[in-house]
Amino acid sequence: MKWQERKAAPLSQELIDEYQLSPLAAKLFSLRGIDTAEKLNFWFTATEADLADPYLMHDMDKAVDRINQALDSGEKITVYGDYDADGITATTIMVEMLGIMGGDVHYFIPNRFKDGYGPSLDRYKEIVADGTKLIITVDNGVTGLEEVAYAQEHGVDVIVTDHHTFKDKMPEACAIVHCNYPGQAYPFDDYCGAGVAYTIARAVLQDTASEFLELAMIGTIGDMVKVSGEGHVIVKRGLELLNQTARPGLRALIANAGLTMGQIDETDIGFKIAPRLNACGRLDDAALAVKLLLAETPEEAKQLADRVEKLNTERRELTAQTTLEAEQQVVKQGYQSQATLTLYDPDWHEGVMGLVANRIADEYHKPTLMLTKNGDGMVKGSGRSSEKFGFNLFDALKPLEGTTLTQFGGHDYACGLSLTLDKLGQLREDFEGSFQKQDHLQETVKQYDGEIKPLDVSLDAVSQLALVGPFGTDNEAPVFSVTQPKISGFRAMKKGCSFNVANVRAIDFDHKITEMVLPFIDKLYVSLSTNTFRGKTSVQFQVAGVHYGQPIYLAQQKVVDFRQQEDLLGFADKYLLFDPKNAQLAQKRYGIPAEMLTMAKDDEDLSEQIVTVLDVPANPDQLNFVLVKDYKQLYLRFQLDRLPGKQLPGREAFGRVWEYFRAHPGQKANNYLQAAGQLGLKPEGLLFILRVFFTLDFVKMEGDKLVPSPNLTKKSLNDSGYYRSVKAQIAFVNRLRTISTNELLRYANGLSRRRI
Repeated sequence: MKWQERKAAPLSQELIDEYQLSPLAAKLFSLRGIDTAEKLNFWFTATEADLADPYLMHDMDKAVDRINQALDSGEKITVYGDYDADGITATTIMVEMLGIMGGDVHYFIPNRFKDGYGPSLDRYKEIVADGTKLIITVDNGVTGLEEVAYAQEHGVDVIVTDHHTFKDKMPEACAIVHCNYPGQAYPFDDYCGAGVAYTIARAVLQDTASEFLELAMIGTIGDMVKVSGEGHVIVKRGLELLNQTARPGLRALIANAGLTMGQIDETDIGFKIAPRLNACGRLDDAALAVKLLLAETPEEAKQLADRVEKLNTERRELTAQTTLEAEQQVVKQGYQSQATLTLYDPDWHEGVMGLVANRIADEYHKPTLMLTKNGDGMVKGSGRSSEKFGFNLFDALKPLEGTTLTQFGGHDYACGLSLTLDKLGQLREDFEGSFQKQDHLQETVKQYDGEIKPLDVSLDAVSQLALVGPFGTDNEAPVFSVTQPKISGFRAMKKGCSFNVANVRAIDFDHKITEMVLPFIDKLYVSLSTNTFRGKTSVQFQVAGVHYGQPIYLAQQKVVDFRQQEDLLGFADKYLLFDPKNAQLAQKRYGIPAEMLTMAKDDEDLSEQIVTVLDVPANPDQLNFVLVKDYKQLYLRFQLDRLPGKQLPGREAFGRVWEYFRAHPGQKANNYLQAAGQLGLKPEGLLFILRVFFTLDFVKMEGDKLVPSPNLTKKSLNDSGYYRSVKAQIAFVNRLRTISTNELLRYANGLSRRRI
């Protein structure tokens, strides 16, 4: 990951004086392009009264006319929502607004497990049959071509209100109210579903509809849409109103979350409130959350909030337990060496697949699919990737829809999918293969807001930062660099660590900082927050990124033993590889640009370069070929290899595989690899055994299938040249990785004649 400092022309002194900005606040505003009196005035003073005319949004006039017609005629109206925090708050806004207007209003929230995501034709048929004359979708609908057509053909009008991406064709609805409809005049294009519902409420009620702002704010943060522009007004005013809310449902939810009225911020919404609403749809029925938000008495609200809290506790426990089981599956099946992870257990809970996939992807730095079996016998689940390892899930899996996958949807780094159980092995193979086919990793660039000195950090500085908030999508919380930090007081925690940076305590949860790497930290990227302990509030850093550099003492060494630095690759101009097959793995796993990789066999002149030997040589001759060259500095890392393990499988393992092969002849090699776990082997170990059998003429290929050879003769494993070669290489690699630093450096510097 590359960090890039934001740059912008400073604010004029006139603006700084007029708005009484501190130097820190003035700098942050300029870096975010809020650099005129008009923009600053909007940022500080805009309210819901300053939002654009709701009738500028596409089809708003048609939608309002049809809603008023239904209200005047007493028609039955059904609001068709969604089961996440955005869909829940959008449903609540629409139902409550129509209720205020005296409407005969009902609502339906799809069940994640029965109805799936988005419009369901079966549910539309039920709603139509039940006497509804107007369906209003919230946070969904633009993909419901067949569903909308069915309703319209049966005399039921549909108003689609949504913010999701259109397909090639749009539904033929009575009206489509969408914040990003092509060519529309509304000036803000990134409302969530609740934001669109709030805009409709403004139009129908013909006022600012302020009573719905706190709900629109929760949907905005929960769905991670922009908090700039009109999103800033929604979130800022919504937080102000939430902190003094009279809604019984929200007050009960806030109490159970352990939050204090008057002190709730956007982080609390994202990590405490939205997850509780989401828990209902993940484990049960999201209609429970709508009932809570619509509750009219404290007694009803507390009863419902306690049910929500129980579900949220269950969600946390399920997520933790499933994560543990997924980690165990990775180890048991030997998936650590794979570029991708496809994990399956029929007993996992479908509702937490996305949460666990995100955790596993972060932990193993691999694109991850988490799959389970639903009540209909289908394999369903979620996938997660990250811009950090540059793997596009949508591009990888979309081509499989209709063949390997029965259903698929998502975007670059998150997806949902379903398939039949018999296609699971093929999915695992295709997913792994797609990793190799994708272009090499594009280096991720993140921005920071300049250098900060720990001595300048104070509670006053944190309050200055708050002027530039609330923070979120399109207005990220400020991140600062601390160069050559003076670190002390390191303490490992259950998750992450903490340490002192001069006078400020820092915490890290995501970057796997260990005590061993502290001397190599050249720059920290940090955000500022506060921590209250025993009644005392202090400022703390939260680590957002780390840049490692070369300590002075290492710069004096010609050859550096870097084998023990698990999280560091060395500080190289070039990364040297012996095996060309490791090049793409180095790019994908470590984010090393292709131009920084060089092959040892190319015999390139690297005399003025700092070089890191990234993978392991196959034999002493390859090692010596590198060591006799002249470099500015050489780091010995020996990180990558393509061996079947640290030691050869034993004879009993060969026996188990042979018996399994004889019982299951005529399959593809990849089908046999799926049995690695039950045979007590890693996939690469089983593949090695099959290759040995092939070289001994125990098996042969017929098409793409492995079958027993017709004329078997008894042979020793050592009769296989491939077996002997890998055996020698494993012995050499183990020696190379385990000898003492002193012995390795003496050999590398030509001070020892003893051959490794």
